[in-house]
Amino acid sequence: MLKKSLALLPLFATAGCLGMPPEGTDAEDLAAFDEAVASVGCSLEMESDYLPVELQTGLTREQLQQVAQYRIGAKQGVLTESGGFRLLTGPCAPTEQVAEAG
Repeated sequence: MLKKSLALLPLFATAGCLGMPPEGTDAEDLAAFDEAVASVGCSLEMESDYLPVELQTGLTREQLQQVAQYRIGAKQGVLTESGGFRLLTGPCAPTEQVAEAG
C-alpha cells in the first residue's frame, strides 16, 4: 500500500500546473492516454496498470502521472480511495442508472 502511495506522489507535486497539458505531451498523447487507461479498466492503481499504459502510449511513468493530474484538474478524472487515478471520460464515464417509474 505504501509503495502505491509513494508512486503517486508526483501527482500531487504537479497540482499547480493544471491549465495546460503537461510539457512534452500533445492532444494525440492525451487521446492515447485515455484509450490506454480505458483498456486496463479505467484506473491506474498498481504497477500492473501502469506498464501496459506506458507501452501503449510511449509515455514515461512521470508523464502518465502528469497527464493523470491534468485530467483530475480538468474534472476528467479523480483520485481513488487507494491513492490511484480513475478516468471519468469516454468509455470510462460513469453511467447514471435511471430509476424506472413503475
